[in-house]
Amino acid sequence: MVEELIRKRRSIFPAQYSSQQIPDDLVRRIVEAARWAPTHRKTEPWRLKVLTADTRVELGKFLSEKYLATEENPKKFKAQKLLNNPAKAGAMIVICMQRDPENRVPEWEEIAATAMAVQNMWLVATNLGIGAYWSSPGLIKYMGEFLELAEGERCLGFFYMGYPEIPAEAVDRKPLEEVVAWL
Repeated sequence: MVEELIRKRRSIFPAQYSSQQIPDDLVRRIVEAARWAPTHRKTEPWRLKVLTADTRVELGKFLSEKYLATEENPKKFKAQKLLNNPAKAGAMIVICMQRDPENRVPEWEEIAATAMAVQNMWLVATNLGIGAYWSSPGLIKYMGEFLELAEGERCLGFFYMGYPEIPAEAVDRKPLEEVVAWL
């Protein structure tokens, strides 16, 4: 049931992943789900870049070095985390958004459509027993130095995936009455 899957979805962080890689056919199923997100004027703004194991290691090096070079007071543990997290992932996707060249829709709608594409991926990953986490560190503004981005394309973060070593804990949400007003 969809509602049960939505309630089951959690942020599962790279530190919680086993070393098992995610097979390409499952990654393909996950990214295929993104294509079915709603999109105003059918701009389909999501651009997903699936990273190989070698490229994930290169990304970790890039992020760690960029952090150390640009942060005024870099923390060693954070640089190490940036270095290690991509390699810990069983699979990883760079989440990008391609702005409609005709500007037919507001940018926020294209960002929202991309977020819905990520939610679709997250739900399919959850259904497959794969943990996931959307990270959007400030360093994403430098991603054009790491990979080629088309004109009007920008990085919105990283979608880490891995098989969790322990099951995700149940969480609570605010009561419906705190977040919904019936007018």
